[in-house]
Amino acid sequence: MAKNDYEIVVGLEIHAELKTKTKIFCSCSNEFGGNPNTHCCPVCMAMPGALPVLNEKVVEYAVKAGLATGCSISKDSKNDRKNYFYPDTPRAYQISQFDKPLCNNGYVEIEDEDGNKKKIGILRIHIEDDAGKLNHNEFGAGSLVDLNRAGAPLIEIVSLPDMRSAKEAERYMKKIKSILEYIEVSDCKMQEGSLRADVNVSVRKKGDTKFGTRTEMKGMSSFRSIVRAIEYEAERQIDVIENGGEVFQTTLRWDDISGRTFLMRDKEDAQDYRYFPEPDLVSIRLSDEYIENVKNNLPELPESRKQRYLMEYGLSEKDARLLTASKYLSDLFEGTLKECSNAKATANWILSDISRILNEKEMEADQIPFTAKELAKMIELIDKGTISSAIAKKVIEELFENPQDPEIIIKEKGWIQISDEGAIREIVLKIIEANPQSVADYKGGKDRAIGFLVGQAMKETKGKANPGMLNKMFIEELSK
Repeated sequence: MAKNDYEIVVGLEIHAELKTKTKIFCSCSNEFGGNPNTHCCPVCMAMPGALPVLNEKVVEYAVKAGLATGCSISKDSKNDRKNYFYPDTPRAYQISQFDKPLCNNGYVEIEDEDGNKKKIGILRIHIEDDAGKLNHNEFGAGSLVDLNRAGAPLIEIVSLPDMRSAKEAERYMKKIKSILEYIEVSDCKMQEGSLRADVNVSVRKKGDTKFGTRTEMKGMSSFRSIVRAIEYEAERQIDVIENGGEVFQTTLRWDDISGRTFLMRDKEDAQDYRYFPEPDLVSIRLSDEYIENVKNNLPELPESRKQRYLMEYGLSEKDARLLTASKYLSDLFEGTLKECSNAKATANWILSDISRILNEKEMEADQIPFTAKELAKMIELIDKGTISSAIAKKVIEELFENPQDPEIIIKEKGWIQISDEGAIREIVLKIIEANPQSVADYKGGKDRAIGFLVGQAMKETKGKANPGMLNKMFIEELSK
Protein backbone atom coordinates (compact mmCIF):
# COMPACT_ATOMS: atom_id res chain seq x y z
CA MET A 1 0.00 0.00 0.00
CA ALA A 2 1.07 3.60 -0.57
CA LYS A 3 2.01 5.76 2.38
CA ASN A 4 -0.92 8.08 1.75
CA ASP A 5 -3.22 5.10 2.44
CA TYR A 6 -2.31 5.46 6.12
CA GLU A 7 -3.60 7.87 8.72
CA ILE A 8 -1.40 9.39 11.44
CA VAL A 9 -2.80 9.47 14.98
CA VAL A 10 -1.16 11.84 17.47
CA GLY A 11 -1.70 12.61 21.15
CA LEU A 12 0.34 15.00 23.29
CA GLU A 13 1.15 15.04 26.98
CA ILE A 14 2.17 18.66 27.56
CA HIS A 15 4.15 19.50 30.69
CA ALA A 16 4.03 23.15 31.73
CA GLU A 17 6.11 24.43 34.60
CA LEU A 18 4.05 26.79 36.76
CA LYS A 19 5.52 30.19 37.60
CA THR A 20 4.86 30.11 41.31
CA LYS A 21 7.42 31.74 43.59
CA THR A 22 8.13 28.49 45.43
CA LYS A 23 8.17 24.79 44.57
CA ILE A 24 5.19 22.47 44.79
CA PHE A 25 5.92 20.78 48.15
CA CYS A 26 8.40 23.09 49.90
CA SER A 27 9.37 26.75 50.24
CA CYS A 28 12.46 26.61 47.98
CA SER A 29 12.71 29.19 45.20
CA ASN A 30 11.14 28.15 41.90
CA GLU A 31 13.27 30.62 39.95
CA PHE A 32 14.98 29.26 36.84
CA GLY A 33 18.76 28.84 36.95
CA GLY A 34 20.99 29.56 39.92
CA ASN A 35 24.17 27.76 40.88
CA PRO A 36 23.68 23.97 41.05
CA ASN A 37 21.94 22.71 44.19
CA THR A 38 21.29 26.17 45.66
CA HIS A 39 17.48 26.04 45.34
CA CYS A 40 16.90 22.88 47.32
CA CYS A 41 16.17 21.68 50.85
CA PRO A 42 15.63 18.37 52.70
CA VAL A 43 12.13 18.03 51.16
CA CYS A 44 13.11 18.35 47.48
CA MET A 45 16.32 16.40 48.17
CA ALA A 46 14.20 13.58 49.68
CA MET A 47 16.00 13.46 52.98
CA PRO A 48 14.59 10.82 55.38
CA GLY A 49 11.76 12.20 57.52
CA ALA A 50 11.23 15.36 55.40
CA LEU A 51 7.52 15.76 54.64
CA PRO A 52 5.88 17.56 51.68
CA VAL A 53 3.32 20.38 52.08
CA LEU A 54 1.21 21.20 49.01
CA ASN A 55 1.57 24.73 47.60
CA GLU A 56 -1.99 26.12 47.36
CA LYS A 57 -1.03 28.37 44.41
CA VAL A 58 -0.25 25.26 42.35
CA VAL A 59 -3.84 24.06 42.80
CA GLU A 60 -5.19 27.49 41.84
CA TYR A 61 -3.07 27.62 38.67
CA ALA A 62 -4.12 24.10 37.66
CA VAL A 63 -7.78 25.01 38.15
CA LYS A 64 -7.28 28.14 36.03
CA ALA A 65 -5.77 26.02 33.25
CA GLY A 66 -8.67 23.59 33.48
CA LEU A 67 -11.33 26.29 33.32
CA ALA A 68 -9.55 28.02 30.41
CA THR A 69 -9.63 24.77 28.42
CA GLY A 70 -13.26 23.85 29.15
CA CYS A 71 -12.51 21.14 31.72
CA SER A 72 -14.74 20.12 34.57
CA ILE A 73 -13.03 20.70 37.92
CA SER A 74 -12.95 17.90 40.47
CA LYS A 75 -14.04 18.93 43.95
CA ASP A 76 -12.35 15.84 45.38
CA SER A 77 -8.90 14.86 44.10
CA LYS A 78 -5.70 13.51 45.57
CA ASN A 79 -1.99 13.04 45.05
CA ASP A 80 -0.40 9.69 44.22
CA ARG A 81 3.05 8.17 44.20
CA LYS A 82 4.27 7.21 40.75
CA ASN A 83 7.16 4.82 41.31
CA TYR A 84 10.14 4.79 38.99
CA PHE A 85 13.86 5.35 39.26
CA TYR A 86 15.79 8.05 37.46
CA PRO A 87 19.19 9.24 38.73
CA ASP A 88 17.83 12.81 38.98
CA THR A 89 14.69 11.82 40.91
CA PRO A 90 15.92 11.70 44.52
CA ARG A 91 12.85 9.96 45.99
CA ALA A 92 12.73 7.24 43.29
CA TYR A 93 9.07 8.20 42.90
CA GLN A 94 7.19 11.20 41.60
CA ILE A 95 4.26 12.78 43.42
CA SER A 96 1.61 13.05 40.72
CA GLN A 97 -2.11 12.31 40.29
CA PHE A 98 -3.51 9.06 38.96
CA ASP A 99 -7.21 8.23 39.12
CA LYS A 100 -8.51 11.51 40.58
CA PRO A 101 -6.93 14.44 38.73
CA LEU A 102 -7.96 18.04 39.30
CA CYS A 103 -9.34 18.64 35.79
CA ASN A 104 -11.18 16.36 33.34
CA ASN A 105 -12.72 16.33 29.87
CA GLY A 106 -11.95 19.64 28.24
CA TYR A 107 -10.99 20.74 24.74
CA VAL A 108 -9.40 23.47 22.67
CA GLU A 109 -10.23 24.44 19.11
CA ILE A 110 -7.71 24.55 16.27
CA GLU A 111 -7.84 24.59 12.48
CA ASP A 112 -7.38 21.33 10.58
CA GLU A 113 -5.39 20.93 7.36
CA ASP A 114 -8.30 22.40 5.35
CA GLY A 115 -8.75 25.44 7.59
CA ASN A 116 -11.88 24.08 9.27
CA LYS A 117 -12.40 24.38 13.01
CA LYS A 118 -11.62 21.19 14.90
CA LYS A 119 -11.90 20.33 18.59
CA ILE A 120 -9.00 18.55 20.24
CA GLY A 121 -10.13 16.77 23.39
CA ILE A 122 -8.27 17.11 26.68
CA LEU A 123 -8.57 13.98 28.78
CA ARG A 124 -7.18 15.46 31.99
CA ILE A 125 -4.95 18.07 33.61
CA HIS A 126 -3.13 17.07 36.77
CA ILE A 127 -0.40 18.44 39.04
CA GLU A 128 2.96 16.84 39.75
CA ASP A 129 6.55 17.69 40.64
CA ASP A 130 9.49 17.87 38.25
CA ALA A 131 12.71 15.88 38.38
CA GLY A 132 16.20 17.33 38.77
CA LYS A 133 18.76 17.60 35.99
CA LEU A 134 21.83 15.55 35.13
CA ASN A 135 24.87 17.45 33.90
CA HIS A 136 27.03 15.10 31.86
CA ASN A 137 30.78 15.51 31.52
CA GLU A 138 31.51 15.91 27.82
CA PHE A 139 34.61 13.71 28.11
CA GLY A 140 32.70 10.79 29.61
CA ALA A 141 34.08 11.30 33.10
CA GLY A 142 30.68 10.93 34.77
CA SER A 143 27.58 12.97 35.54
CA LEU A 144 26.60 15.34 38.33
CA VAL A 145 23.05 15.96 39.50
CA ASP A 146 21.55 19.42 40.00
CA LEU A 147 18.39 19.35 42.14
CA ASN A 148 17.39 23.00 41.64
CA ARG A 149 14.55 21.87 39.39
CA ALA A 150 13.52 18.91 41.57
CA GLY A 151 10.13 19.71 43.04
CA ALA A 152 9.32 22.45 40.52
CA PRO A 153 5.52 22.50 40.05
CA LEU A 154 4.11 21.11 36.81
CA ILE A 155 0.75 20.63 35.22
CA GLU A 156 0.44 17.80 32.72
CA ILE A 157 -2.17 18.38 30.01
CA VAL A 158 -3.08 15.05 28.42
CA SER A 159 -4.86 15.25 25.07
CA LEU A 160 -7.01 12.63 23.43
CA PRO A 161 -5.48 11.09 20.27
CA ASP A 162 -7.46 13.54 18.11
CA MET A 163 -4.70 14.98 15.93
CA ARG A 164 -4.17 13.59 12.46
CA SER A 165 -1.00 15.34 11.31
CA ALA A 166 2.19 16.89 12.61
CA LYS A 167 0.85 20.35 11.74
CA GLU A 168 -2.32 19.77 13.77
CA ALA A 169 -0.14 18.77 16.73
CA GLU A 170 1.88 21.96 16.29
CA ARG A 171 -1.27 24.11 16.18
CA TYR A 172 -2.65 22.39 19.26
CA MET A 173 0.51 22.92 21.27
CA LYS A 174 0.73 26.57 20.17
CA LYS A 175 -2.90 27.05 21.26
CA ILE A 176 -2.17 25.54 24.68
CA LYS A 177 0.94 27.75 24.99
CA SER A 178 -1.12 30.82 24.13
CA ILE A 179 -3.80 30.01 26.71
CA LEU A 180 -1.26 29.38 29.47
CA GLU A 181 0.41 32.71 28.71
CA TYR A 182 -2.91 34.57 28.80
CA ILE A 183 -3.92 33.15 32.18
CA GLU A 184 -0.37 33.80 33.43
CA VAL A 185 0.24 30.42 35.06
CA SER A 186 3.42 29.58 33.10
CA ASP A 187 6.05 31.60 31.25
CA CYS A 188 6.10 28.81 28.61
CA LYS A 189 9.79 29.38 27.83
CA MET A 190 10.52 26.30 25.77
CA GLN A 191 14.23 27.10 25.64
CA GLU A 192 14.28 26.79 29.45
CA GLY A 193 12.23 23.59 29.46
CA SER A 194 9.19 25.16 31.11
CA LEU A 195 6.99 23.92 28.26
CA ARG A 196 7.66 20.52 26.72
CA ALA A 197 5.70 17.58 25.43
CA ASP A 198 5.75 13.80 25.29
CA VAL A 199 4.55 12.92 21.79
CA ASN A 200 2.55 9.74 21.13
CA VAL A 201 2.38 8.59 17.52
CA SER A 202 0.69 5.66 15.80
CA VAL A 203 -0.52 4.90 12.29
CA ARG A 204 -3.46 2.97 10.89
CA LYS A 205 -4.91 2.32 7.48
CA LYS A 206 -7.50 4.88 6.44
CA GLY A 207 -10.98 3.71 7.34
CA ASP A 208 -9.81 1.60 10.30
CA THR A 209 -11.45 2.44 13.63
CA LYS A 210 -8.93 0.62 15.81
CA PHE A 211 -5.79 2.51 16.81
CA GLY A 212 -2.38 1.16 15.91
CA THR A 213 0.40 0.54 18.43
CA ARG A 214 1.81 3.84 19.61
CA THR A 215 5.33 4.92 20.42
CA GLU A 216 6.22 7.84 22.67
CA MET A 217 8.93 10.46 22.22
CA LYS A 218 9.83 12.11 25.51
CA GLY A 219 10.52 15.68 26.60
CA MET A 220 10.37 17.56 23.30
CA SER A 221 10.69 21.32 23.64
CA SER A 222 10.55 22.91 20.20
CA PHE A 223 7.72 23.12 17.67
CA ARG A 224 10.06 22.41 14.77
CA SER A 225 11.41 19.27 16.41
CA ILE A 226 7.92 18.01 17.25
CA VAL A 227 6.79 18.37 13.63
CA ARG A 228 9.92 16.65 12.29
CA ALA A 229 9.74 13.85 14.86
CA ILE A 230 6.07 13.06 14.16
CA GLU A 231 6.62 12.96 10.41
CA TYR A 232 9.70 10.77 10.76
CA GLU A 233 8.16 8.36 13.27
CA ALA A 234 4.95 7.96 11.25
CA GLU A 235 6.95 7.16 8.13
CA ARG A 236 9.12 4.71 10.07
CA GLN A 237 6.07 2.87 11.42
CA ILE A 238 4.49 2.68 7.96
CA ASP A 239 7.72 1.21 6.56
CA VAL A 240 7.77 -1.40 9.35
CA ILE A 241 4.17 -2.44 8.65
CA GLU A 242 4.61 -2.46 4.87
CA ASN A 243 7.65 -4.71 5.23
CA GLY A 244 5.69 -7.23 7.28
CA GLY A 245 7.05 -6.15 10.66
CA GLU A 246 5.32 -5.19 13.88
CA VAL A 247 5.36 -1.85 15.72
CA PHE A 248 6.07 -2.30 19.43
CA GLN A 249 5.02 0.05 22.23
CA THR A 250 8.28 1.75 23.17
CA THR A 251 9.68 4.99 24.51
CA LEU A 252 11.93 6.74 22.03
CA ARG A 253 14.45 9.57 22.02
CA TRP A 254 14.37 12.04 19.15
CA ASP A 255 17.78 13.18 17.90
CA ASP A 256 17.38 16.52 16.16
CA ILE A 257 20.79 16.44 14.49
CA SER A 258 20.39 13.08 12.74
CA GLY A 259 16.62 13.51 12.35
CA ARG A 260 15.92 10.02 13.75
CA THR A 261 14.36 8.31 16.74
CA PHE A 262 16.29 5.90 18.98
CA LEU A 263 14.99 3.32 21.43
CA MET A 264 15.22 4.27 25.10
CA ARG A 265 13.17 1.49 26.73
CA ASP A 266 9.98 -0.52 26.50
CA LYS A 267 6.99 1.69 27.21
CA GLU A 268 5.65 1.50 30.75
CA ASP A 269 1.94 1.16 31.42
CA ALA A 270 0.12 2.40 34.52
CA GLN A 271 0.65 -0.88 36.35
CA ASP A 272 4.42 -0.56 35.92
CA TYR A 273 4.41 2.63 37.99
CA ARG A 274 2.66 0.93 40.97
CA TYR A 275 0.55 4.00 41.74
CA PHE A 276 -0.84 4.35 45.25
CA PRO A 277 -2.22 7.34 47.22
CA GLU A 278 0.47 9.62 48.63
CA PRO A 279 0.29 8.94 52.38
CA ASP A 280 1.98 12.20 53.40
CA LEU A 281 -0.58 14.49 51.75
CA VAL A 282 -4.29 14.94 52.45
CA SER A 283 -6.96 14.93 49.75
CA ILE A 284 -7.66 18.13 47.83
CA ARG A 285 -11.21 19.35 48.49
CA LEU A 286 -12.49 22.34 46.51
CA SER A 287 -15.74 24.17 47.19
CA ASP A 288 -18.11 25.48 44.51
CA GLU A 289 -17.33 28.98 45.78
CA TYR A 290 -13.57 28.47 45.30
CA ILE A 291 -14.00 27.21 41.72
CA GLU A 292 -16.44 30.01 40.87
CA ASN A 293 -14.05 32.62 42.27
CA VAL A 294 -11.18 31.32 40.10
CA LYS A 295 -13.49 31.29 37.08
CA ASN A 296 -14.67 34.86 37.67
CA ASN A 297 -11.08 36.09 37.86
CA LEU A 298 -9.91 34.53 34.59
CA PRO A 299 -8.52 37.16 32.19
CA GLU A 300 -9.75 37.58 28.63
CA LEU A 301 -8.73 34.53 26.60
CA PRO A 302 -7.29 34.54 23.06
CA GLU A 303 -10.51 33.56 21.25
CA SER A 304 -12.52 36.25 23.02
CA ARG A 305 -9.87 38.85 22.33
CA LYS A 306 -9.76 37.85 18.66
CA GLN A 307 -13.50 38.38 18.29
CA ARG A 308 -13.20 41.78 19.97
CA TYR A 309 -10.47 42.81 17.53
CA LEU A 310 -12.70 41.88 14.62
CA MET A 311 -15.58 43.95 16.00
CA GLU A 312 -13.78 46.94 17.54
CA TYR A 313 -10.88 47.49 15.16
CA GLY A 314 -12.09 45.94 11.91
CA LEU A 315 -9.02 43.74 11.59
CA SER A 316 -9.03 40.82 9.18
CA GLU A 317 -9.62 37.34 10.58
CA LYS A 318 -6.00 36.44 9.82
CA ASP A 319 -4.50 39.53 11.47
CA ALA A 320 -6.69 39.16 14.56
CA ARG A 321 -5.76 35.47 14.88
CA LEU A 322 -2.02 36.09 14.49
CA LEU A 323 -2.02 38.99 16.95
CA THR A 324 -3.95 37.20 19.67
CA ALA A 325 -1.94 33.98 19.31
CA SER A 326 0.74 35.69 21.38
CA LYS A 327 -0.28 37.44 24.60
CA TYR A 328 2.81 39.61 24.42
CA LEU A 329 2.18 40.81 20.85
CA SER A 330 -1.48 41.33 21.68
CA ASP A 331 -0.57 43.36 24.78
CA LEU A 332 1.84 45.44 22.67
CA PHE A 333 -0.99 46.08 20.18
CA GLU A 334 -3.40 47.18 22.89
CA GLY A 335 -0.80 49.30 24.67
CA THR A 336 0.06 51.06 21.42
CA LEU A 337 -3.60 51.87 20.75
CA LYS A 338 -3.82 53.64 24.11
CA GLU A 339 -1.34 56.15 22.68
CA CYS A 340 -2.44 56.29 19.03
CA SER A 341 -5.64 55.30 17.24
CA ASN A 342 -4.27 53.73 14.04
CA ALA A 343 -5.19 50.07 14.67
CA LYS A 344 -4.48 48.85 11.14
CA ALA A 345 -1.00 50.39 11.00
CA THR A 346 -0.19 49.07 14.48
CA ALA A 347 -1.22 45.53 13.51
CA ASN A 348 0.78 45.75 10.28
CA TRP A 349 4.01 46.84 12.01
CA ILE A 350 3.70 44.17 14.70
CA LEU A 351 2.91 41.34 12.27
CA SER A 352 5.45 42.35 9.62
CA ASP A 353 8.70 44.02 10.65
CA ILE A 354 8.56 43.36 14.39
CA SER A 355 7.71 39.66 13.94
CA ARG A 356 10.38 39.36 11.22
CA ILE A 357 13.08 40.79 13.48
CA LEU A 358 11.99 38.53 16.35
CA ASN A 359 12.44 35.51 14.06
CA GLU A 360 15.80 36.71 12.75
CA LYS A 361 17.13 37.34 16.25
CA GLU A 362 15.51 34.15 17.61
CA MET A 363 13.80 36.20 20.31
CA GLU A 364 10.51 35.60 22.08
CA ALA A 365 7.83 38.30 21.96
CA ASP A 366 8.22 39.00 25.68
CA GLN A 367 11.83 40.03 24.96
CA ILE A 368 10.86 43.03 22.80
CA PRO A 369 13.04 45.79 24.29
CA PHE A 370 10.93 48.84 23.46
CA THR A 371 7.58 49.98 24.84
CA ALA A 372 4.12 50.37 23.33
CA LYS A 373 4.51 54.11 23.83
CA GLU A 374 7.63 54.17 21.64
CA LEU A 375 5.91 52.17 18.89
CA ALA A 376 2.93 54.53 19.04
CA LYS A 377 5.23 57.53 18.70
CA MET A 378 6.82 56.04 15.58
CA ILE A 379 3.40 55.43 13.98
CA GLU A 380 2.36 59.02 14.80
CA LEU A 381 5.52 60.30 13.09
CA ILE A 382 4.51 58.38 9.94
CA ASP A 383 0.94 59.69 10.09
CA LYS A 384 2.21 63.28 10.47
CA GLY A 385 4.50 62.87 7.47
CA THR A 386 7.63 63.40 9.59
CA ILE A 387 9.10 60.08 8.41
CA SER A 388 8.30 57.73 5.56
CA SER A 389 7.47 54.05 5.90
CA ALA A 390 10.92 53.26 4.51
CA ILE A 391 12.55 55.30 7.30
CA ALA A 392 10.18 53.73 9.85
CA LYS A 393 11.63 50.32 8.98
CA LYS A 394 15.05 51.67 9.99
CA VAL A 395 13.55 53.12 13.18
CA ILE A 396 12.14 49.69 14.13
CA GLU A 397 15.58 48.13 13.64
CA GLU A 398 17.08 50.85 15.82
CA LEU A 399 14.42 50.36 18.53
CA PHE A 400 15.53 46.75 18.86
CA GLU A 401 19.18 47.80 19.20
CA ASN A 402 18.83 51.06 21.14
CA PRO A 403 15.28 51.56 22.48
CA GLN A 404 14.42 55.22 23.06
CA ASP A 405 12.05 57.94 21.86
CA PRO A 406 11.75 57.54 18.04
CA GLU A 407 11.86 61.34 17.68
CA ILE A 408 15.33 61.36 19.23
CA ILE A 409 16.39 58.52 16.89
CA ILE A 410 15.34 60.28 13.69
CA LYS A 411 16.96 63.57 14.77
CA GLU A 412 20.24 61.88 15.68
CA LYS A 413 20.26 59.84 12.44
CA GLY A 414 19.07 62.70 10.20
CA TRP A 415 16.08 60.67 9.06
CA ILE A 416 13.41 63.41 9.03
CA GLN A 417 11.32 63.14 5.86
CA ILE A 418 11.83 65.63 3.06
CA SER A 419 8.45 67.32 2.50
CA ASP A 420 9.60 70.65 1.15
CA GLU A 421 7.91 71.17 -2.24
CA GLY A 422 10.90 72.85 -3.83
CA ALA A 423 13.31 70.11 -2.71
CA ILE A 424 10.92 67.38 -3.90
CA ARG A 425 10.53 69.06 -7.33
CA GLU A 426 14.29 69.24 -7.72
CA ILE A 427 14.60 65.49 -7.04
CA VAL A 428 11.73 64.69 -9.44
CA LEU A 429 13.29 66.65 -12.30
CA LYS A 430 16.65 64.99 -11.70
CA ILE A 431 15.12 61.47 -11.84
CA ILE A 432 13.08 62.32 -14.96
CA GLU A 433 16.20 63.50 -16.75
CA ALA A 434 18.14 60.34 -15.74
CA ASN A 435 15.42 57.88 -16.85
CA PRO A 436 14.15 58.79 -20.36
CA GLN A 437 13.00 55.22 -21.11
CA SER A 438 10.69 55.14 -18.06
CA VAL A 439 9.36 58.56 -19.01
CA ALA A 440 8.62 57.28 -22.51
CA ASP A 441 6.97 54.16 -21.07
CA TYR A 442 4.67 56.24 -18.88
CA LYS A 443 3.71 58.55 -21.74
CA GLY A 444 3.10 55.43 -23.82
CA GLY A 445 0.44 54.27 -21.36
CA LYS A 446 2.49 52.15 -18.94
CA ASP A 447 1.32 53.61 -15.63
CA ARG A 448 3.55 51.26 -13.64
CA ALA A 449 6.57 53.29 -14.78
CA ILE A 450 5.63 55.86 -12.12
CA GLY A 451 6.35 53.28 -9.43
CA PHE A 452 9.85 52.77 -10.80
CA LEU A 453 10.53 56.52 -10.90
CA VAL A 454 9.26 56.99 -7.34
CA GLY A 455 11.47 54.11 -6.25
CA GLN A 456 14.51 55.75 -7.88
CA ALA A 457 13.71 59.01 -6.10
CA MET A 458 13.40 57.21 -2.76
CA LYS A 459 16.76 55.55 -3.43
CA GLU A 460 18.29 58.92 -4.29
CA THR A 461 17.08 60.43 -1.00
CA LYS A 462 17.86 57.28 1.06
CA GLY A 463 14.17 56.85 1.81
CA LYS A 464 13.69 60.36 3.23
CA ALA A 465 11.48 61.88 0.51
CA ASN A 466 7.71 62.02 1.04
CA PRO A 467 6.46 59.23 -1.28
CA GLY A 468 2.98 60.76 -1.65
CA MET A 469 4.40 64.09 -2.76
CA LEU A 470 6.80 62.30 -5.12
CA ASN A 471 4.00 60.36 -6.80
CA LYS A 472 1.85 63.44 -7.22
CA MET A 473 4.69 65.59 -8.57
CA PHE A 474 5.90 62.95 -11.05
CA ILE A 475 2.40 62.76 -12.51
CA GLU A 476 2.23 66.57 -12.71
CA GLU A 477 5.59 66.90 -14.45
CA LEU A 478 4.99 64.02 -16.87
CA SER A 479 1.55 65.36 -17.80
CA LYS A 480 2.93 68.69 -19.02
